[in-house]
Amino acid sequence: MEAFALLFRHSGFANLGWQNLVMFVVAGSLIYLAVRKSYEPLLLIPIGFGALLANLPNAMMSASAEGMNAVGHETLPLMQLIYDFGIRTEFLPPVIFLGVGALTDFRPLLGRPITFLLGAAAQFGIIIAALGAFYLFGFTIEEAAAIGIIGGADGPTSIFLSAILAPHLLGAVAVAAYSYMSLVPIIQPPIIRLLTSKAERSIDMPQFKEVSRPAVILFPIISTALAALAIPACAPLIGMLMFGNLLRESTVTDRLFKTAGGTLINIVTMFLGITVGATMEGMNFLRPQTLFILVLGAIAFGFSTFGGVVFAKILNLVLPADKKINPCIGAAGVSAVPMSARVVQEVVSTDTNGRVNPLMAAMGPNVAGVIGSAVAAGVFLALLRG
Repeated sequence: MEAFALLFRHSGFANLGWQNLVMFVVAGSLIYLAVRKSYEPLLLIPIGFGALLANLPNAMMSASAEGMNAVGHETLPLMQLIYDFGIRTEFLPPVIFLGVGALTDFRPLLGRPITFLLGAAAQFGIIIAALGAFYLFGFTIEEAAAIGIIGGADGPTSIFLSAILAPHLLGAVAVAAYSYMSLVPIIQPPIIRLLTSKAERSIDMPQFKEVSRPAVILFPIISTALAALAIPACAPLIGMLMFGNLLRESTVTDRLFKTAGGTLINIVTMFLGITVGATMEGMNFLRPQTLFILVLGAIAFGFSTFGGVVFAKILNLVLPADKKINPCIGAAGVSAVPMSARVVQEVVSTDTNGRVNPLMAAMGPNVAGVIGSAVAAGVFLALLRG
């Protein structure tokens, strides 16, 4: 009996706290949303399961921003190992961008270059949330930047920036970013309808101009050089994004293109998601700060949608009648690719009985938003990293 008592004292059951139980509910909720609602399942399932592992007492499956010393164990735990060599070293998020670039078609953007501006305007929420976090909620300027980037609706960028500037907030920022990305079909339509009239939603846009093969090959090369020269800190994200796109558009690196956009991005997504979840240990995650981050994330996302739509309406004031933009596509400037573009398509098509279908037009600002959020992260890093 004494052996059984000793075994129980060292088991996880004997060391369960209320924080662990609450986090089991959080982990289960993320997995439920992924399985039942199909909300970002490729990320929410790994993050949810990682959160479950992190909150199993004595299992040594959590990851800490402070590294091995905070874990208090001679052997480096598995999730800490992945965190230290995959996230702390800034390796995994740029590799995700490599895969994203391989899967992205920039032709809608190049065929209608004015949508670059919509992608930039849709980063408005980043500024609002960062200022609010700093001035209203008392976060440090580095923490505020990590929270603000949620407004870019780009999970890898949020992880990349928070891991550098505010690693102790990584779990909360990642959960907020991916949760709101998954809720795009719920969050964006009311904002779009509130900001636009039926007449504006009925604006039909012509197909974008055909883009030549030299243009799509030169674009990733030139944009990488210009972005990295202007803001060197954004080079890891922009460089890998455009490298992946060059593999796609060159048409002579088919094996590399398929690997980057298939096997590689899938493997990295698994490791990134489960490791981010492993940082969500109950004692660190269940704090008022987490609630504030979730609130600020929603504000950031809402204002990003607002910025894209309103800027499109402003452009229409100066554009000729035959060049008017359907302002709804401005909402796709958040970089939740391609979900935001599909949401715009559904809203407009529903309101016009299928007469107007702006999916391809919305893809322009959508992919521009990916570039915009990466550049915004680079600006924060250039200004704040010591």
